[in-house]
Amino acid sequence: MLRRSIAQYEVMRKVVFDVGRSFVRQGTAVVDLGSSRGEALAPFVAAFGDSVRYVAVEVSPPMLAACRARFDAEIKSGTLSLLDLDLRKSYPDKRASLTLGVLTLQFTPIEHRPRIVRDVYEHTVAGGALLLVEKVLGSSGRTDRVMTDLYHQLKRDNGYRQEEIDRKRLSLEGVLVPATADWNEGLLRHAGFQAVECIWRYLNFAAWVAIKTGGA
Repeated sequence: MLRRSIAQYEVMRKVVFDVGRSFVRQGTAVVDLGSSRGEALAPFVAAFGDSVRYVAVEVSPPMLAACRARFDAEIKSGTLSLLDLDLRKSYPDKRASLTLGVLTLQFTPIEHRPRIVRDVYEHTVAGGALLLVEKVLGSSGRTDRVMTDLYHQLKRDNGYRQEEIDRKRLSLEGVLVPATADWNEGLLRHAGFQAVECIWRYLNFAAWVAIKTGGA
C-alpha cells in the first residue's frame, strides 16, 4: 500500500538505511519506533547481524504478529526484542546508536511528540542519531494545496479510484496529523539534537537525520 501511496518510496527506504548504517555502533541498540512489518529494521538486521541488539516497538496486534513471524529467529536468539508498547505512555530503556521513526510520529497526538523525541535523545549515545520520516504540511495554504493535489494525482496514477482516496482521507482525519517541515525540525532541535539535516523530500513527505553530537 505504501509503495502505491508514496512517491520515491524505495528511494526513501534506501536513504534511511544508507544514512542510518553509518551511525550503528557495536554493543548498542537499533530501535525502530512503530516497526509495523519491520521494513525499516530488516536491512539493519541483515547488515549487522548479532553485533548489535534490535528493539522493535509496535502497538497494532496484526503488525506485532507480522513482525514476530518475520524476526522469529532473531527473537528466539535474543538479538531482537519486540515490544508491545505505547509511546504515549512509556519508552524502551535501551541505549541506542540509531533510532528509526519512519512514518510513526504523525500517528501520535501532537502534544506527545516533544516528550517522545526528548526520550529518543536521552536514550541516544553520543554520536548516535534519529532518522525521522514524516508526512508534512506545506508552509502555506497554497503550497499545501499544490502538494496535496499532486499527491492525490500520484495515487490515481497508481490505480486508486477517487472514492478510495476520499475514503482514506476521511478515515485518517484526526488520526494522522502532519505538521510543517519547519515544525518538525524545530521539534528535533528543541529535544537537544545539535545537527539536523533534511536528507530526502518529495512533495509532502520528508526525512531528517538528527545527530546527538555531545552528552552521554
